[in-house]
Amino acid sequence: MTMYSPPATPPASHSSGRDGRGARHLIGARSEAAVPIASAESRVSEALAALRRAEFAYSGHVVVVDGHSHMVGVAAVERLLREPGDTQLASIADTVPTVATDTPEESAATVAAHRRSPVIGVCGRDDEFLGLVPPETLLEILAAEHEDDMARFGGYLARSAQVRSALEESLVRRLWHRLPWLLLGLLGAMASALLTASFEVQLAQVVAVAFFVPAVVYLADAVGTQTEALVIRGISQGVRLRRVLWTESATGAVIGLVLAVLFFPFAVVIGDSLALGTAVGLALFFGAATATAVALTLPYLFARWGKDPAFGSGPLATVVQDLLSITLYLCLVVVIVG
Repeated sequence: MTMYSPPATPPASHSSGRDGRGARHLIGARSEAAVPIASAESRVSEALAALRRAEFAYSGHVVVVDGHSHMVGVAAVERLLREPGDTQLASIADTVPTVATDTPEESAATVAAHRRSPVIGVCGRDDEFLGLVPPETLLEILAAEHEDDMARFGGYLARSAQVRSALEESLVRRLWHRLPWLLLGLLGAMASALLTASFEVQLAQVVAVAFFVPAVVYLADAVGTQTEALVIRGISQGVRLRRVLWTESATGAVIGLVLAVLFFPFAVVIGDSLALGTAVGLALFFGAATATAVALTLPYLFARWGKDPAFGSGPLATVVQDLLSITLYLCLVVVIVG
């Protein structure tokens, strides 16, 4: 008898660690034990006859093993059909990579891709063959990992299936997920209007003060948006706040200083006032620094609360940054310009 039965017990599977989808999936759970297995001394004719007599979960390749059930390689069925019937399987078996049952599935699929192997073997601790991962399963794993990576870079903490669901959800659910944050932004816009109105006297006395409000608000938002995008990506990869706090805060301060220095002469000329130009420059510096702090803090708070920072932290950060930028600018105008 040259064809072996598949292992009585399928490869054990268990989960350990975490990735972007929650529990990490191990390759042992994705392998097929019910595959054709033959000894290295078997003939092609014997393997084909055995294939016709049995049913397998996957039968695209015949697994070739030695006398100790160690995997020698695999022989593709189409190769068997081309070879003479008396050819030994050992002579036509192709070597394929093997992994342990507790190998993360994405790592196993990557090994198969790098080795350009259509299948990958799963073996036990004593190198005994336990199962084979078919090509369609490898493709499924790689596709899922690609979708997860794209979802992470897009700032989503949820798994790809949930991201896809969000893209296909109904109008009502779309409104339910987005409107609350935008309504919060609407309240922030109202607060900004009231805040600006409270400086009516200063704006009436020096009309040029109003010229620079959009510039101060926009540049602070732009700096905060860049930081927020980096932080959300970092959260999705498990980066802790303490690792980026100092470097990103320093970066925001330096960017604010550069913007202030570059914008200062323009503000002096357009506003026809050295004092106003100074107030604008300082507002840009402090606005960029505070926007960076807000963009660093809010995404991590949302992640801790179990909320997706891609939806909530953006609108909320914009509201907070705008209010802080306007307040800083107008207060500096009152102190410096008078």
